Amino acid sequence: MSQGERADELLEQIEKSDLTGIRLWLAEHRPYEIADELSRMSSSDAIIPFRLLDKDRELEVFEELDPSQQQAVLLGLRGQAFHQILEKMEPDDRARLIGEVPAKVATRALAGLSPAERKMTAALLGYPEDSVGRYMTPEAVILHRDLTVARALEVVRAKGTDAETVYTLPVVGDGRRLAGTIELGTLVTSDKSRLIKDIVDVFVPRVQATEPVESAARLMQEANLVALAVVDSEERFVGLLTFDDALEIIEAADTEDMARQSGASPVVDHYVTVSVFRLVSARAMWLIVLLVAATLTVNVMQAYEATLEQVTALALFVPMLIGTGGNVGAQSATAIVRALAVGEVRVRDLPLVLWKECRVGLMLGLLLAALALGIGSFLVGAAIAIVVGCTVIAICTWAAIIGSMMPLLANKVGVDPAVVSSPMVATLVDATGLIIYFSIARLILGI
Repeated sequence: MSQGERADELLEQIEKSDLTGIRLWLAEHRPYEIADELSRMSSSDAIIPFRLLDKDRELEVFEELDPSQQQAVLLGLRGQAFHQILEKMEPDDRARLIGEVPAKVATRALAGLSPAERKMTAALLGYPEDSVGRYMTPEAVILHRDLTVARALEVVRAKGTDAETVYTLPVVGDGRRLAGTIELGTLVTSDKSRLIKDIVDVFVPRVQATEPVESAARLMQEANLVALAVVDSEERFVGLLTFDDALEIIEAADTEDMARQSGASPVVDHYVTVSVFRLVSARAMWLIVLLVAATLTVNVMQAYEATLEQVTALALFVPMLIGTGGNVGAQSATAIVRALAVGEVRVRDLPLVLWKECRVGLMLGLLLAALALGIGSFLVGAAIAIVVGCTVIAICTWAAIIGSMMPLLANKVGVDPAVVSSPMVATLVDATGLIIYFSIARLILGI
């Protein structure tokens, strides 16, 4: 049975109020499959199967839901069930959820927590919204550097069930200052009489709790870490950023960049449940901005109207030239946005990037100019074909420079590089490309 047929089956059972059928469907599917189907439903439909879940699976499904769907489910639960779900959640997941719900719901949620859970949640909520502190888990098995391996294993067995992960174990010295971390495999295979300080990895990366969480997640990806130690300004251990949270952070960041590169605002909710109005509002503003920016092209055409009247054949190649320039610029911008995201280039690499992209654009221009010369000679003659060929070379080089420069400059001034990527670059290259085209035409044709 396909995924779509499974979803239709569940919806059909909900519409018929077939509680036995819903329970059977839930029992036959994994938590992530159930969460995916609930995400495709309206809030009123999704709450029905969620309430029928076994208590031991309820939290698993809830944590697989998108934040907006989690909010909808919470608001549909009665008081006791509402607080039970929140109490059982991991502190970092709970803090992010409470940070996104309306103030009245957040107050209700915090008030219903046990003192210990409330204290942990409040501590995480004290960090900036997009910082590592909001995403880290404070529930970790902490080992002192002076313990023996045998004693450390006893600590792991005693406290491991309350920790989110035991695969990476933070090691601290006096004052809870982080000395490094040790992997569980290393601990298990080491001689029991050895001291932790002799086998701890003191060179393992660490981040401060106030640093941007996306940078920390990228660091984990680059260093192949299962968990990343988080410290405060005095190097005291405060939590771990785990790989599952890092994956979600990277996915969310890449999704946002993809939306901005296409000229739209990111929509975080499930596409199927997003209203048409929200999709329009996410796209319309950027289209309006780009439409206004595109008037530059109209102004350039108007400024060179006399040139076009003298050599009307020049108009034939305008779409080809601005399209080629826009494509080259978009390719360059996309490459640089991606390189910035994964840390391959930095703002200080601007001269190196410009020099490389300048050569790339020039070589692409020469390649495409050879094709343009052939097409132009066949259609309008050698003179205009030379104009078109020279313009292709110039536009490709210029577009590559603009496409690589704009994301780096945007990052320098604190603007998301994806905002000034493909559509914005293409619009700018269109206008400036026409100026290049008509200037070369006047020079070569003497008009």
